Amino acid sequence: MMERLRRDHENSGKLLSKKLPHNIQALKRILTAFSLGIIALQSTVPVLANSRKPEETVNCDMLIVGAGLAGSAAAYEGLLAGKTVCLTEITDWVGGQISSQGTSALDEGKQQRSQQHFPRGYNLLRNNIARLYNRQNPGECWVSESCFIPYHGHQLLSQQLNDAQQQGRGQLKWFPSTVIKDIELSEDGKLIKSAIAIQHSPKPGTGHLDKEPLSKTIEDAYSYENSQRFNKKVIRFESKSKNGNPNDWFVIEATETGEIIALADIPYRLGLDPRDHLNPSSPTEKGDNYCVQGFTYPFAMERTANPQPQTKPSFYEQYEPYYGYDTDRRLAYFDVVFTYRRIWTPKPAESVRVGPMRVQKPQPGDISMQNWIWGNDYRPGTSQDNLVYSRRQLEETGQLEPGGWKGGLRTDALRKGEELSEGYYYWLVAGRTDSRLGYGTKHPAPNHRFLQGLDSPMGTAHGLSKYPYIREGRRIIGRPSYDHPQGFAINEIDISTKDYWGDFYRTSLPRPMYQLVWSTIANLESKFVTPNDRPSYMVTRRTHATVYPDSVGVAQYMIDFHPCMTLSPPEKRGNRERQGVRVAHAGAHPAQIPLRALIPQKVDNLIVSGKSIATSNIAAAAYRVHGFEWSVGAAAGTLASFSMEQGILPYQLVDNLPQQEAKLLELRRRLERNGNPTTFPREMMFSVRR
Repeated sequence: MMERLRRDHENSGKLLSKKLPHNIQALKRILTAFSLGIIALQSTVPVLANSRKPEETVNCDMLIVGAGLAGSAAAYEGLLAGKTVCLTEITDWVGGQISSQGTSALDEGKQQRSQQHFPRGYNLLRNNIARLYNRQNPGECWVSESCFIPYHGHQLLSQQLNDAQQQGRGQLKWFPSTVIKDIELSEDGKLIKSAIAIQHSPKPGTGHLDKEPLSKTIEDAYSYENSQRFNKKVIRFESKSKNGNPNDWFVIEATETGEIIALADIPYRLGLDPRDHLNPSSPTEKGDNYCVQGFTYPFAMERTANPQPQTKPSFYEQYEPYYGYDTDRRLAYFDVVFTYRRIWTPKPAESVRVGPMRVQKPQPGDISMQNWIWGNDYRPGTSQDNLVYSRRQLEETGQLEPGGWKGGLRTDALRKGEELSEGYYYWLVAGRTDSRLGYGTKHPAPNHRFLQGLDSPMGTAHGLSKYPYIREGRRIIGRPSYDHPQGFAINEIDISTKDYWGDFYRTSLPRPMYQLVWSTIANLESKFVTPNDRPSYMVTRRTHATVYPDSVGVAQYMIDFHPCMTLSPPEKRGNRERQGVRVAHAGAHPAQIPLRALIPQKVDNLIVSGKSIATSNIAAAAYRVHGFEWSVGAAAGTLASFSMEQGILPYQLVDNLPQQEAKLLELRRRLERNGNPTTFPREMMFSVRR
């Protein structure tokens, strides 16, 4: 398999240089063609504080910041609509979760998967994975129906974007290894007029960009100055049109942590929400900006025929108290963990029993991707060690000043997450302790090797993913609407299958809040359930997710938490998960993605996608997986194209709800016509009915 990966890397380099006009070489040719115009434009570019003058000005119909699944889906739809799309990404791979973040095991709801009720681009990607390997699940993993090599996720999605470019006659301007440093707002603050970016490349003789892990390079990547490792190019993105109309171009936020949200300083939430009648399972009355779901650096390991030499990291003892299988003893077996997210096996093997479970027998040459909650999930939960800086922390570190943005992340938390992951590999192959089940449960498994190198599955010299898998970042607060006067959001009771009639809620919630929970649920149910089905006083739980008149996509996954830890540092011996976070852990009904969740306050030409849409912390735990990201990205790309063509701004499509909006209906029809569903069939919505 490793030999095949090496050949694929070599061949794909040739393929991309021949077939993908959005690679760096082609980009230079494209920009050269406009050089005279660029030079003229540069003379009028304002120079921001602590900045360098842009060396290039690039024009777009839409600027998509972040090339994860949401950003790639937005680009895919924009290209099919014939638009000029600028796509930036901090790494050099498209795909996010399936590639640069290493989580190439598709998390999908069973009902949605059984009916292939996904957007057209996502279904195409799934089919292309199956065609590449001649099977849907090349890893024979048991967590998903499709586990595969991360590099191939990048390769397949790159080709898919190129095909969309040709089919729709759009133009993709691809900017890998590029971060947004500043944005320029209009005088009234309602429009993003331009964005200043920094593209970094390795200095000659210093090696590849992925020689070092992110914690060592991220601050350098956001600095204007050339450094010992990087040469920098400063780029200004702006609209293709010179009309100055507010709908001439759109910026789509698709970063993993909501960077543009923070830079534009629009209202958002971070961490736990205060407990209320819309999120009755929240463990805190006041909220907590610092208790954010854990992040993970996945890595790949290969089963070998013979024992391999294993090197204990110098920092291993610091993190050893954290490592463990799980409190569920069914999972306390090495081969259960190894096959959980196995991403490659040479051929399907016989089914064998491992403890109480049956798995496909591991064999030499198998490759497993590791993403385990008591392994390489790093879960800080205090203001001393949180990863995603709050607004107050951004102010204190000067990142909201002009030219001060550095990505909004705590570098030391990234470093510790990387170390935790490297130490977890050693624990798997050589460790004997177990923080969950005690000594004697864990046994060494030396017949494995850690895969690293630019031709490895993660594509890095160090073997960790290029970027961590982020489960939660900043989430916008939508604009006030007829049913959400304090700002729109998708909340727990909109999707959860929880029984709120139980003793926990009766005894834990103040009586007025408890009564309000039930009146709200009864009201939501009455909008879709006829009186003959059940009178409101008999309602005990939701029978379906909230139905939105402005739905532009679909999502289905359980409300799944990887809670922050209580004490700092998170690996501290005896540390526990933040109490009460898992109360909300539950099933979720097949749900919708309302347009209002994509529309931020204050800025009219910014569209939010990915995990940064308007959700509560609890709802976000379900709205974060692969299929959802594609669906919301497809909606964002379609919305931008539609708004430009119609001469309208996104908020104008929903500003008269609940009255019918003709343009909104037209947008929804376009999405459905293009194979991007905005609702589930009735039988799927009620499949969990009780």
